Amino acid sequence: MINKESIAKMKKGVIIINCSRGKLINTNDLVQKLSEGKIGGVGLDVYEDEEEFFLRDMSNSYVRDKNLSILLSMPNVFITSHQAFFTKEALNKIASDTLENIKNEMETGTCENEL
Repeated sequence: MINKESIAKMKKGVIIINCSRGKLINTNDLVQKLSEGKIGGVGLDVYEDEEEFFLRDMSNSYVRDKNLSILLSMPNVFITSHQAFFTKEALNKIASDTLENIKNEMETGTCENEL
C-alpha cells in the first residue's frame, strides 16, 4: 500500500507510522524516499521481514538486511520490535491455553493445538 506511487501523492515531510503489518510498506521505496527527503520521518514496530530479525537474540551477530541497516542508522527513523501479543490479557490467554493443552495431553493423550 505504501510504495513510490503512493508516497509521491503525499506532502513533502510526511511522517509514516506503521504498527499494523510490515508488508504494507515497500521498504526499498521507503528508504529511497527517506534518503531523498520526501519522507520526514518513520515510526515502525513492524518490518517487512521482521521474523528474520526481531524476537531473536542477535547480540552476537550483525544485521544482514541492507534496508534495515540503513533505517536503523537514520536519525528520523524509530524502530521497535513488534510485540502486539505482549499484553496482560494475551499472556494470560497463552498461559491458560498452554496449561489446558498439557492437562488434555496427560489425561487423554490428545492436544487441541497440536502441530
